Amino acid sequence: MEDEQEPPLQPRTQIQGRVLFLTICAAGIGGTFQFGYNLSIINAPTVHIQEFTNETWWVRTGWPLPDHLVLLVWSLIVSLYPLGGLLGALLAGPFAIMLGRKKSLLVNNIFVVAAAILFGSSRRAGSFEMIMLGRLLMGISAGVSMNIQPMYLGESAPKELRGTVAMTSAIFTALGIVMGQVVSLRELLGGPQAWPLLLASCLVPGVLQLASLPLLPESPRYLLIDCGDRATCLAALQRLRGTTEVMVELAELEEERAACRGRRARRPWELFKDGTFRRQVISLVVLGSAMELCGNDSIYAYASSVFREAGVPEDKVQYAIVGTGCCELLTAFISCVVIERVGRRVLLMGGYSLMTCWGSVFTAALCLQSSFPWMPYLAMSCIFAFILSFGIGPAGVTGILATELFDQTARPAAYMVCGALMWTMLFLVWLGFPFLMEGLSHFFYVPFLGVCVCGAIYTGFFLPETKGKTFLEISEELHRLNFPGQSQGPMWRSPEVIRSTEL
Repeated sequence: MEDEQEPPLQPRTQIQGRVLFLTICAAGIGGTFQFGYNLSIINAPTVHIQEFTNETWWVRTGWPLPDHLVLLVWSLIVSLYPLGGLLGALLAGPFAIMLGRKKSLLVNNIFVVAAAILFGSSRRAGSFEMIMLGRLLMGISAGVSMNIQPMYLGESAPKELRGTVAMTSAIFTALGIVMGQVVSLRELLGGPQAWPLLLASCLVPGVLQLASLPLLPESPRYLLIDCGDRATCLAALQRLRGTTEVMVELAELEEERAACRGRRARRPWELFKDGTFRRQVISLVVLGSAMELCGNDSIYAYASSVFREAGVPEDKVQYAIVGTGCCELLTAFISCVVIERVGRRVLLMGGYSLMTCWGSVFTAALCLQSSFPWMPYLAMSCIFAFILSFGIGPAGVTGILATELFDQTARPAAYMVCGALMWTMLFLVWLGFPFLMEGLSHFFYVPFLGVCVCGAIYTGFFLPETKGKTFLEISEELHRLNFPGQSQGPMWRSPEVIRSTEL
């Protein structure tokens, strides 16, 4: 009889893998993929958009726009993306609570469709303002999706795969960067006539998400804990796991719901006042800031000049830059495979330690590049090694923190804090990096090295390991860390159905 019962297990496993895989792809293609894609495609049409801006002003006024104002308009076009991301991060919490995780991602594509129309019509309308507004809308979309996607996937995955599934957000970011770099090649959409189509191509991932995500289940945790809908939660769990035998996991969700009973959804500012979240908030702020201030975005910006210094022909530099995106994509895949084996802390500490090492060698190579003919090649190698190290840990693990360190009532607010912090830091880095590079010359990377060292030290001494633990077990451990004198974890209450949807 036992032999007869074994064959159905494999199809069930395949069904679980298929539904979960489709959920990951549907959420990622319109989520962090869009972020990485729009982050990279804006580099190729720089000169073309500046020329369009000047020509448009000439047609309107009969006078050319001064160079410094052309540069100002271009800076606004670039910087409106992180500004929109900040606004989107603040919208993500209310969206996630009022609409749910899945529906928020779907509604978020309204911004994508509007931006694509603006981009595609801008040259015919003779309006560079439409490009600016489109960038702002794409930033809002990225801010919403980058917060809700890891929340949705982290709540939908089984605990033994939670880290792996959450790491796919980093994979889709890296995949978006690479795809944007490839599409931006001069042979494809990077030419002087195709830039409106290049910017409007963000519509394709949005349409793919709109076509696929409605067919997949909502987050079971949201359905049970926030909405109190046990029947729909059970159906979602059965679809995601590919089996009807989900009562053990459902019981864990019931326990988590009991621990959250009678508590409304937290507001962002309440996280800073409540001692229950002291360790979580500090970890989120320190490691979230470290990821944005570690210099990875800056080293991307510096790659072109280093490649030229290393003797790469001008017409081949764009292909070398595609190689940097491929490096991050490769390490994101590796981290996704090993995270549940080695844990979060090891990946973060190892990533920041390696980044410190390669950043130090990179600084030395820049200082000595005029003394030794092979130093530019060493600097170029350090760029690839640094990006590989960033992809191993900080790129993906940091995004998991808000999902795993906060309970159901505090998670949306935590993502609002994390998203607002990330986009603010990104805006400041983009704004200040040119001045830092000009003022410190070859030593411009030294401040970033300090950030990498601080990130490794904090992770080693203060960040608890969450590998293989349920959300309730993580909450109890953090309660003990926040209140060392108390042994009791979060209070459990009666399992009544009470919604916690107020923000």
